[in-house]
Amino acid sequence: MSTAETRGPGPAGPDLLDRLATALRQPAGDTSDFDLNPGVALPPGRKLRPAGVLVPLLEDGDTVRLILTKRSSRLKHHPGQIAFPGGKQDEGDPDVTAAALREAEEEIGLSRADVRVLGHLPAHETVTGFLMTPVIGVVAPGFVAVPEPGEVDEVFTVPFAHVTDPARFAVEGRRWRGSRRHYYTVPYGPYYIWGATARVLRALAARLHP
Repeated sequence: MSTAETRGPGPAGPDLLDRLATALRQPAGDTSDFDLNPGVALPPGRKLRPAGVLVPLLEDGDTVRLILTKRSSRLKHHPGQIAFPGGKQDEGDPDVTAAALREAEEEIGLSRADVRVLGHLPAHETVTGFLMTPVIGVVAPGFVAVPEPGEVDEVFTVPFAHVTDPARFAVEGRRWRGSRRHYYTVPYGPYYIWGATARVLRALAARLHP
């Protein structure tokens, strides 16, 4: 697991986690990949598949770092993109939390027994037809990532304070399905974090900095 060298300023680890746990208990609405694209007409009655992603936080001295993955360049969907570990809820998963923890174990070798769940964000609708629930969890010390080579090219960490600082976010756009789609970005070093991953982090930033 690689760690970018620059460390962003922010509250000490325990203080930040306490603030985050409190913030997660506050009510908030669902988010969507279409938040910045109000002109997109979504079909009524559409079927969304439930999914869970883990937002894994690691205390590093007096800071908190976020574990992210770079998806394999060989994948059919979203190759090479920065993502949280996670995926769709399978029949054997009792809920989306279990799905997120199972996928994290499969993708990066993170045992579900080593994750303390702090809370959840409201579900997020993706352009690929998933209703994705972000599960916020604290990882036990000593975690060593084991990337699944068919799915993950790299596991790395970034300062959580950096990717939840509202000033770090920008709105960019590109052509998608014949129209211009806008989305959040929150780059860090060589990592271009955008799309659903950045939208989830922007929702966390809004809770930590209301």
